Amino acid sequence: MEKKECPGCAMEVDRDAEVCPICGYEFPQQPTSIKIMAWIMVILLLLWLVF
Repeated sequence: MEKKECPGCAMEVDRDAEVCPICGYEFPQQPTSIKIMAWIMVILLLLWLVF
């Protein structure tokens, strides 16, 4: 199972965790639309650099 580091207590927690079980830190959730827009921007930038 993949892990991520909690910025609140530096412990390794599950990648899918929304809240750290140790310190209660709430991981911020990004909407899917923002992730899609970011990938589109990266692809367009790479295409612009290639051509």
